[in-house]
Amino acid sequence: MNPSSPPRKQQIPVIVLAGFLGSGKTTLLNHLLANRAGNRIGVIVNDFGSIEIDAMTVSGQVGSTVSLGNGCLCCAVDASELDTFLDMLTRPSARLDVIVIEASGLAEPQELVRMLLASDNPDIVYGGLVEVVDAAGFDATRERHPEIDRHLAVADLVVLNKTDLVGSEELDRIGKAVTGIGAPAADGRPAIGGPAVIRATYGRIDPELLFDPALRPDGAEKAHQLTFEDLLLAERDEEEGRGDGHGHHLHAAYESVSFTADVPMNPRRLMDFLDSRPQGLYRIKGFVDFGVGDRTNKYALHTVGRFLRFDPRPWTRDEPRLTQLVLIGSGIDPEALGKELDGCRESAAPDPDTTQDAAHERSMWGVLRYVRRPDDA
Repeated sequence: MNPSSPPRKQQIPVIVLAGFLGSGKTTLLNHLLANRAGNRIGVIVNDFGSIEIDAMTVSGQVGSTVSLGNGCLCCAVDASELDTFLDMLTRPSARLDVIVIEASGLAEPQELVRMLLASDNPDIVYGGLVEVVDAAGFDATRERHPEIDRHLAVADLVVLNKTDLVGSEELDRIGKAVTGIGAPAADGRPAIGGPAVIRATYGRIDPELLFDPALRPDGAEKAHQLTFEDLLLAERDEEEGRGDGHGHHLHAAYESVSFTADVPMNPRRLMDFLDSRPQGLYRIKGFVDFGVGDRTNKYALHTVGRFLRFDPRPWTRDEPRLTQLVLIGSGIDPEALGKELDGCRESAAPDPDTTQDAAHERSMWGVLRYVRRPDDA
């Protein structure tokens, strides 16, 4: 990237929300819309049939809604047509923070993911496949629709919904069945364990799992980000007088790790960490300083499930050269992850010798494989 070129526009994550009929996708989407806390959401609602009930359910709650009727999205439109809708939602005037595609209950999620990865829209980035599962009807759905295993295998996050209707032992069994399903990553790399799994009732998940203001331009609506305190207050208001325990709070479903380093990260060590990231680590977002590997740019890191991308951006004048990452997952070990990331720091100050500079540049090759080029399809 030319250091004199203007900064690239922040890419908008596009999330596919999938699940079989009756799993609770629209309920979950409406929960996100009601708890968006300043985030601007674009929604593509994909209904099977001519009466777009789901579209009417979410209409009026979101700034930009595109409804595609008479067939499931993955069958009714090709990649170029999907880009047409994405172009509408990524216009600067829309000022969206995230786009959600609510897929038909009969859609093939893997095809939707492939279409997004093949999109030539430079303003979007794949934000993950969220598969909603009816925990109470899991066995019956699996028997009736054995393709659910294929859907779960490519999911980045699985929401076990309606958990209030299932006992704890049964939930544990279903959770193990889901995490035991693995498949190659969407980009062809080997699978990195199963998807992250969280439990929910009435589709209530913490919006922070999907809404990510961390990489917005400085000052852009950060004050409106939903905080844990907001979530706790909402839960207390809703459950007042019922005496439910802390385990029902929305944030109890996952853990987060914040990591900051004031020395550069070693490209090879960091890629080793990313290639072996543990099962349940749903997202990693932030910026990485690779030091002499690239003195001009910091690298925005975006992982969701098995998907990984780096986006080089020029350092601004007088900007502190730091690595700052946030990791979000379910069933992860925050202390162990912190130690692993500590081990990715450069162990010694770089020698100005040009031979070592060349070695550092070679070590960046693993990173550059995950940089999207302007001419990438």
